Amino acid sequence: MQLSDFSPAPNQGGNPELYETENRAVDPGGLVLDALAKIAPWQGRTLVDLGCGSGYWLGSYADAAEVIGVEPDPTLVPRAAARSASARVLHGSAEHVPLPDASVDVVHARFAYFWPPRCERGLREVLRVLRPGGTLVVIDNDWRNGEFAALLRACAGSAAMGGGDRTDAWWSERGAERTEVLSSWAFDSRADLEAVLRMEFPDGTADAWLEQHPEATGLSYGFVLFSVRRG
Repeated sequence: MQLSDFSPAPNQGGNPELYETENRAVDPGGLVLDALAKIAPWQGRTLVDLGCGSGYWLGSYADAAEVIGVEPDPTLVPRAAARSASARVLHGSAEHVPLPDASVDVVHARFAYFWPPRCERGLREVLRVLRPGGTLVVIDNDWRNGEFAALLRACAGSAAMGGGDRTDAWWSERGAERTEVLSSWAFDSRADLEAVLRMEFPDGTADAWLEQHPEATGLSYGFVLFSVRRG
């Protein structure tokens, strides 16, 4: 199936092994998962991990009645399918969710919606598959809080992305609730931190930050969760 809304991600799609290292470092205290569970509990419900990548987070939803991963990158679908025997992984995208109308209770999109307004069609498609009362939660970067936010603001192209204001306004216009979670990245080694930051900021922003923080093996990281409920 050809997906018109898909372009390979330079991080996970380009270097899935290094992205695994990044995933292991993310939110070591589980603060984001705790917030997700509070906003839209999935215990005993059907949950979709939209843009599930290699399936790293699928195992976090073991107490759901059913877990479905949806991933647009055909090279990552088999990785995700092999990762969790209990989850079903489908080739699809935000604009092409291969599920029936009103068939799921919770949808998580972790870094799958970055720069509105390009995600209007995807939002309509997700609302289609949600049951009445179901919830979409989009996990995005906080551009204001945490050391990672400073890196985002310093990187090339940050002005074009609106520094988060455009994203906040877009979701607010659609009635989304906004939740901030200040967490961290914690790496096993300095080398891992350096490799991941250079992958995410290949324009030199990472090098400047690393020079200023020579002993760091992690950094503070802010997340923003946008949640939309289907009426």
